[in-house]
Formats: sequence, structure tokens, C-alpha cells
Amino acid sequence: MSTFSDSGFEEELQSPSPRGLPAEQPDRLTADCHQELSYDESCFTIQKNNQLKFLALGCLSRQPQITPEARCKLVSWLIAVYKHFSVSFESCCLAVNIMDRFLVTTSVAADCFQLLGVTALLIATKHVEVCSPRIKQLLSLCCNSFSREQMCNLECLILVRLNFRLAAPTLAFFLDYFISKELSCKMISDHEGSDYKGFKLTEDQLSTMKRFKCFARRVCELSLADYAFNRYQPSVIVQSAISLTKDLLRTHLKQSSLQHTNALETLDLLSIGDHELHDSDSHSLTLQCTEELRLLVSLNQESIQNLLTL
Repeated sequence: MSTFSDSGFEEELQSPSPRGLPAEQPDRLTADCHQELSYDESCFTIQKNNQLKFLALGCLSRQPQITPEARCKLVSWLIAVYKHFSVSFESCCLAVNIMDRFLVTTSVAADCFQLLGVTALLIATKHVEVCSPRIKQLLSLCCNSFSREQMCNLECLILVRLNFRLAAPTLAFFLDYFISKELSCKMISDHEGSDYKGFKLTEDQLSTMKRFKCFARRVCELSLADYAFNRYQPSVIVQSAISLTKDLLRTHLKQSSLQHTNALETLDLLSIGDHELHDSDSHSLTLQCTEELRLLVSLNQESIQNLLTL
């Protein structure tokens, strides 16, 4: 079953099958790449158009007991929890979205806020992961301050208040899309019409790409915890995070005394999300988000400094 079924993905995706490509396509690998890009583009378009439906603008405006500082503390804790259980970044992003959208609908007491966060994570992992953490494990991280019955009751309440609409577009989705698309496009442009039999990145390129994605994901994690970024759509935050990451890594490599020629060449090849910035009507909004992220990163320099080292 499609992971986007809750948001009407299967009903909206009525475009011709990505398998139906022209028979005259000369290279099978190139054809497969075009198929994948076509399908990914459809997914991206649907998720991008669905962002406003799942955006929890001003989720704390009606919360007398929950402050931006309390939300930041809880989300930072959830980030540590998702890493502890080795679940995906998608689960973490979805958990925060579920929590914020619930806050729009329901007033939450300060002493129940942690229970809301961990219950949202439980729902998200059930939706995304093959195996979700056990309730007992999650409650133990809350020092057993809550009962199993309380968590299950809150889980039911969250699902009802959100009308069981869980497949929200997330930072993780757009981050994976922009990076994978750039690699796929490079594969096609480099090898279309050639006798190319396989596509492999060098070890240096793989290392650079891994560091690039880790740093961009860390920037996205910081934005998740900061309530100031609650007003931005996920695609805007990801484009800003990618742009900032490229800039910071390139600056670091140029200033380094070590030779990182291959890493610089890899970064120069990446035009991830650049076409989206120029085609989007929210170009100025994206630039504003980028500058706010730059400030956020500078305030958390110590926690991300190791990610700059290549």
C-alpha cells in the first residue's frame, strides 16, 4: 500500500504509468532513470501541493501552558529518541507534524506535553517503519511517568482529531527527493546515448555526498525544534538548508589546509534545488528562510562543527 494513501495520493496519481516509455529509447538504464524521474516528479508535485493542508501554522497560539521554549526542548528530546531507536528521519519529522497539528486542535497541559510528543512518535513509527518501538520502551524514556492506558487513549484521540490523515509532506521527503533527483539527472546527462553499463560514484564522491546529506539533515533537525520555522513549508526549509549546506561546506573546504579537490568538484556538480528556487514564486521567502537558518546554525556551531570535517 502506498505510504501516501492517507492524503489521497493514490487517487491523485492518475498520470500514465511510468513504465509506458517510448520504445525507441536506446539505453535501458537511461530509460529506467527517466521512468524513476517521471514517477518521482509526480510524487513531488503531489506532496508539494499538499503542504498547506498539513501545515500547522501558529500551533502554540491557543496553548496557554505550552511555550516555544517548551516545544524546542521536547522536539530536541524527540530527535535524540529517534536516533536512540535507529528509526528514520521521516518518522521524526512526521511525529513533529502530528504533534503540531494536534496542538492546533486541542489545548494540552504542560505536564502532558511529553506524553503527546512520545505518542506522536509512536503513531509516526507505526505509519513509516516496519517495526515501531514498543510502548513499554517509549514510556521508560519518560521515567514511567505515564501509563500504557494514558498513551493508548491519547493515541486514539490524536487519530480522531487529525481525522486519520497522517501522510504529511515532511522535511525528510523533500531532502531525499532533491538529493536523489540531482544524482539521477547527472546519471542521465553524463551517459545518455553512450555505451554506459553502470553508474558508480567514486569513494571521494560518496564520502562528500554522505557528509553533505548528514549536514543538511542536521540543519533540518535544528529547524524542526525552532518554532520560528513553523511558518515555512517543508520544501522551502529543505531548499534553504541545502543551499546553506553547499555554501558552508564549500567555504570550509576552500579554507582548509588539506587538499579537497575532488570534494569541491562534487559540490560544484550539485545544483540541488536551484531550479526550484528560480521557478518558485516564494524565492524571497526562501532567501529569508536561508538567512534565518544561517543564524540558527551559527548559534549551534559547537553541535555541528564535526559535520564540516571531510
